[in-house]
Amino acid sequence: MNFYFDTKFFQKKKFDKRTILKYFRNAIEDFRIAFNDRRPAVIFNFSYAALIKIGITLIALQGYRTKSRRGHHVKILEKLSEILDDKNIEIIGDRMRKKRNLDLYEGGIIISQKEAKDYLNFTEKVIKKAKEYLKSQKSLF
Repeated sequence: MNFYFDTKFFQKKKFDKRTILKYFRNAIEDFRIAFNDRRPAVIFNFSYAALIKIGITLIALQGYRTKSRRGHHVKILEKLSEILDDKNIEIIGDRMRKKRNLDLYEGGIIISQKEAKDYLNFTEKVIKKAKEYLKSQKSLF
């Protein structure tokens, strides 16, 4: 399937299998940190980082590098949602992004244990879908 990539946010680039797997392993490492910690803020922040990194991985698989500019996380979440054909990724991922921004730029937020676990479980489901997607790309893997 071919996806449209806005050149304002994405640059065409060929990635080798090793680099894509490195991106994926990096996302999994962030997820492990979230999974193994008990503090809600750590769980939330590392779940969000893993989600963004999974997006970067699947975008790279399509032959594009994400440009670091204002709004690029929104675009990563949109593309991840599109690639995995799951609108909830964009919706819940954007909710996470907004909470992260409030925490960074508005003096902090409180993430409950339940909320952190819900986001962790959501991220785990996205990772599982991403693994299946990667496995389905026989021409590359």
